Amino acid sequence: MMGAAALLSVDGLSIRFGGLVAVDSASFEVKEGEVLSLIGPNGAGKTTAFNAITGYLAPSAGEIRFRGTRLNGLRPNQVAALGLVRTFQKTSVFGGRSVLENILIGLHLRSQQRPLAIMLGLPSVAREERALELEARRILEFVDLSARALELGSALPYGEQRLLEVAVALAARPKLLLLDEPVSGMNPVETASFMAKLAEIRALGITVLLVEHDMKMVMGVSDRVVCLNQGRIIANGTPAEIQRDPEVIRAYLGEKYARAHG
Repeated sequence: MMGAAALLSVDGLSIRFGGLVAVDSASFEVKEGEVLSLIGPNGAGKTTAFNAITGYLAPSAGEIRFRGTRLNGLRPNQVAALGLVRTFQKTSVFGGRSVLENILIGLHLRSQQRPLAIMLGLPSVAREERALELEARRILEFVDLSARALELGSALPYGEQRLLEVAVALAARPKLLLLDEPVSGMNPVETASFMAKLAEIRALGITVLLVEHDMKMVMGVSDRVVCLNQGRIIANGTPAEIQRDPEVIRAYLGEKYARAHG
C-alpha cells in the first residue's frame, strides 16, 4: 500500500504488569486499505497490544492514534464509536439468541431513538426497527448466514459462529476491523472459506489488523506482517520478507534451525 495514509499509528507502546513487560516500545502503523498481520510465538504480546489499542488496557507508555485522534484513555465503547472494532480469541456470540438477533444487538448500538420515544411506541421507532432488521439481513447475506437467521447462535458450527462474530462487528460499520485469531479451531475448509470472506470484507474498503497463528492464512492474506517476540518488534515487512527473516525463524523454530538454514 505504497503512499497510503496511516489509519492507525502505534508509537512506543509499552505495557507492564508489575515487573513483567508484556509489550516493550512497540511502534508500527496500519495503512488505510491494507491487511496487516501481527504475529509471534505464544506470549509475544500480540493480544495485549490489541487490548491496549481497543481501550481494554491502559498503556504504561507510548501513544496510540486512530485517524489522528489519540486513543489513550478512551473506553472500549468510545474507541468502537470512532470506527475501530474488534473480535476476540474466544467466540463471543450470544448463544441463547437467534443469529438475526445477534446482528440486531450490534445494530441497536447505533439506534437514534430516545428511551421516551421507545416507551411511547412512536412511529419513528417502528420505522427504525424495520430499517435495522433489513440491514441485519443484508449483513447475514454477506457472510452467507441468511439460511441460519432464526437458529440459535449456539446451534451454529464453530466456523459459522466465528463468521457470526465478524458479522456483529461489521454491524458497527468499522473503518478498521481487528480480528484476534479468527481461524483458531477451524478446519482447513473453514479456514479457506474465511480467507475468501476476508478478501470480500477488504473489498468493502475496510482495513484489517489481524492477529493469527495460522501462517498459511497470514501469508495468503497480508500486505505486511509485523512480528513480535517477548514484547518487542523483531521484524516488519512483506510476507516474503518475513518468511526468510532469520530473527523470525529463530523466534518460531529456535536458534539451531536458524543457524542450519541461515
